[in-house]
Amino acid sequence: MIDSICGIDCEKCGLKKDCGRCAATKGKPFGGDCLIARCCIDKGLGRCGKCPDKSCGLKEKLIAEFNALGIEDMEKITDLNAIKGSFINIEYPFPNGQAVKMWDDKKIYLGNQTEKKNSGRYYGLAADGNYLMVSEYGKDGADAEIVIFKRRN
Repeated sequence: MIDSICGIDCEKCGLKKDCGRCAATKGKPFGGDCLIARCCIDKGLGRCGKCPDKSCGLKEKLIAEFNALGIEDMEKITDLNAIKGSFINIEYPFPNGQAVKMWDDKKIYLGNQTEKKNSGRYYGLAADGNYLMVSEYGKDGADAEIVIFKRRN
């Protein structure tokens, strides 16, 4: 049974016990905002995909923005998934030696992972309403580095 705003089948999710379900929490599963739920709630909708605003296309806009970055060796992005912040919130070393996490562990973002061509490394993509980020890393997030972090238009 689908019990989520974004269309994820909550019964098949291994995190259902901890999230509180987005519909029941008014778009704050895990205690943080969900980008998709916030968009739907602001428009008075119970589920994404039922939006009368055909120009909305939140996922499509973000996909287009990621593809427009023109990152060499990154496959064309065709889909983004709802991802809990703690899954993508790895530490990135800065030149001053400080390691920084860029996302909120409790929020839900849109993102994806794709292999970097001919390298054995990956590109991780994450976005919220304000920022896009592409990072590069090895297995299990090893040797992570930020490729692009930019404010959305």
